[in-house]
Amino acid sequence: MSAAQGPCAGAITLYRNDLPDGLRFTGSVAVDTETMGLNPHRDRLCLVQLSSGDGTAHLVQLIPPSLGGTGYACPNLKRVLADPTLTKIMHYARFDVRILQHALGITVSPVVCTKIAARLVRTFTDRHGLAALCRDLLGVDLSKQQQSSDWGTPELKPEQLAYAASDVLYLHALWHRLSALLERENRRDLAQACYEFLPTRARLDMMGYEDPDIFSHRA
Repeated sequence: MSAAQGPCAGAITLYRNDLPDGLRFTGSVAVDTETMGLNPHRDRLCLVQLSSGDGTAHLVQLIPPSLGGTGYACPNLKRVLADPTLTKIMHYARFDVRILQHALGITVSPVVCTKIAARLVRTFTDRHGLAALCRDLLGVDLSKQQQSSDWGTPELKPEQLAYAASDVLYLHALWHRLSALLERENRRDLAQACYEFLPTRARLDMMGYEDPDIFSHRA
């Protein structure tokens, strides 16, 4: 199967600065982010990807005022991400929740994380990355060639948009498979407790309690 192709591959819509007024999500929405780096104190949030699981990816490019945009003034996007009735499906939610809460000044909840779910039920392997999970559970090969590209450029390349979209287009299907495994292994409640802690874990990370971790035994 070719890269980033499969039963969920579909349309990509790019918005600049915010979601349009009329766009609504119900039930759940897959969410991912692209940033200039891994340090939220230094590296800005550049792109937020969303999908309702219908094969369409909605990409919001957050452009700073210095480049002619409105920065993090994105009320429609913030409303979606902070909606307490809308479950946000993420992969490695610890990072995405942290950068979204820091940049946008909101609490991102409720959240489920496919990486946490995979680690709880796929204890027979250390392959818990998104590409590995999509290949193993969905039979989909994702290309990661654009993972370290420049997301801060004002004009994103088609290859970047395709890569960014692939990170959300398969999350609903992946969550469906992992949710069934959590149920089978009687670990759904444990997973839920982990998900509910994620906004607090993100706050601790931002305050510098990531290393050393206050939950570790290290003095």
